[in-house]
Amino acid sequence: MIKLVVFDLDNVIIDGEAIDEIGKLANVEEDIAAITEKAMQGEIDFETSIKDRVQLLEGTSIEDIEKVAEDLPLMPGACKTIKCLKDKGVDVAIISGSFDVVADKVTDKLGVDTVYTNSFTVEDGKLTGEVTGPLVSGNKLDVLKDHVEEAGITLDEVVAVGDGANDISMIESAGCGIAFNAKDSVKEIADIVVEEKDLCKVLCEIIDQLTTDDAETETVEEEVVEEAQEAEEEVVEEAVEDEAAEAEEEVVEEAAEEKAKPKAKKADKGLPESNFVLADTMEGVRKQKDEKEAEISRVADEREEFNKIAKEQRKIRDELNASLKENLNKAIEFRNERNEINKAVEEAKKARNDANNKIKSLEWSSGKRDKIKIENEIKKIDKIIETRVLDIKKENQLVKNANDLRKQLMEIHEDESVKSEAQELKKLSEEEHEKVITLSEQAQAAHEEMLTYFRKTDDIRTAADEAHKKFIEARKNASAKHEEFKAILSDIHVINKKLGSNKPKKRKHDNKSSGGSNKNREERQRAEEIFEKFKNGGKVSTEEILLLQKYNIG
Repeated sequence: MIKLVVFDLDNVIIDGEAIDEIGKLANVEEDIAAITEKAMQGEIDFETSIKDRVQLLEGTSIEDIEKVAEDLPLMPGACKTIKCLKDKGVDVAIISGSFDVVADKVTDKLGVDTVYTNSFTVEDGKLTGEVTGPLVSGNKLDVLKDHVEEAGITLDEVVAVGDGANDISMIESAGCGIAFNAKDSVKEIADIVVEEKDLCKVLCEIIDQLTTDDAETETVEEEVVEEAQEAEEEVVEEAVEDEAAEAEEEVVEEAAEEKAKPKAKKADKGLPESNFVLADTMEGVRKQKDEKEAEISRVADEREEFNKIAKEQRKIRDELNASLKENLNKAIEFRNERNEINKAVEEAKKARNDANNKIKSLEWSSGKRDKIKIENEIKKIDKIIETRVLDIKKENQLVKNANDLRKQLMEIHEDESVKSEAQELKKLSEEEHEKVITLSEQAQAAHEEMLTYFRKTDDIRTAADEAHKKFIEARKNASAKHEEFKAILSDIHVINKKLGSNKPKKRKHDNKSSGGSNKNREERQRAEEIFEKFKNGGKVSTEEILLLQKYNIG
């Protein structure tokens, strides 16, 4: 069962190598990148590489580094992956040779509580060129082991995700190691390899592991309980049908134990010790037997009813989960459709805007600019003449100026070829604008469909969670009834021993029809065959046990 997922930081949780980006501040990014690559490939040890790279950063402002750290992009799918794991009750940790100044910014965004990193040494706001921390000389596996021990879990319950040589120790030792866009040396030792830069792909692999673990645990537990129940019910049926002697009960119990052994590895499924107090008389003991048989029959029915409810709720839960997956896929399909349409909208907008800009450029270059300028001047003169009181001489001059401008206006002719091109561009602009409107409506429709299916998934998830709770409750109740069943069965064994010790060793079978000596020989031969089958591990029915007893075989 997965209880912890531990991630590397650089190129896993964040999309990039932090120290390479920090190196740009000191103009040593190429030198740092070269050392980083050698370390990732395993060509130099990590302690040497980290010390050499930090030495190159001596004198860099810690305040500038904090700004770089704030802007480092998260790996696609990081937020969703961390949230989903935490929602499922899986602990998340980061173990990285990177630096706390970077990790603090990232973990604040993701809500990761446990982080192991190194630290820059800072004096007067500047890096000294030295580095400290658990991952300078130590390796990631040592840190992981300490964390696992403190958490009270094992390495088998851990998933480790990394990409470089310094991740190999923890990936190799974890219950499941995942190489994420990793170097070849990491892929070779990983259980799972993810090549896409999307942590949701890692999440899918982890969810598959969780689902498989849950299913296997549930199946094993149910098989163990059901098989133990079947074996013990056979004992009860035989005890009820026959007030047999102790020898008969031992035969049945041994057969049941042999049947249960292959599955019952995790717990002792034997009967509990009985403190049942027998009655003083044989008649009283028989009465106790009748009461216990009635009681165990009732408990078996109640247990069966709880098992039935558990199976029904499990079926409902599984059907809802299947429906949930279908609806989620539908929602994602509509989301992808919306995103594709939005891309087409942006392309249409760009084409429309480009056409409009070209139209403006053509209009100005074709003389339209001069035309508009003259028209504005004429309007200005006309307004002065209409609104002001002028002497005749000044008014005549303004009229003359306006007429001169009108003559200039008549002499301006737009270039017909330019005018034709502008008209074509205007038509193109209108067409692209229509596309923008149509596609925007389609994108909105896809968005609404996406929201509808996401709302459905929320409702289905709620119903599935409720069915799962009922399934768990019913299974717990069935287990409690099973323990009660076993306790009563132990009491019945005590009663049967008492009754068996007061019976003659040789039992009469007056109720059997006499079929002559030939029939007796056939029955004895069959009884011997049954005994051979039992010795070889075969299952023995109540009728066959009676036949063995009749001929005192075994």
